[in-house]
Amino acid sequence: MKIKINGEIKEVDQNTNLQKLIDRYCESNKRVVAEVNGIVVQSLSWANTPLKDGDEVEIVSFVGGG
Repeated sequence: MKIKINGEIKEVDQNTNLQKLIDRYCESNKRVVAEVNGIVVQSLSWANTPLKDGDEVEIVSFVGGG
């Protein structure tokens, strides 16, 4: 199935959930915010958030620095 991740269309497995997607595209889950179709999803719900064809996902990783 095809979903849009941070503005780019990607092909992912049919039974992908948000947790699997974040594990695949992020080095660390500790400082990540994710939204699906404009709705922020809490990290405790990532594994229970299935994705479907055409979904739009935004993943933002925070980086410390000074």
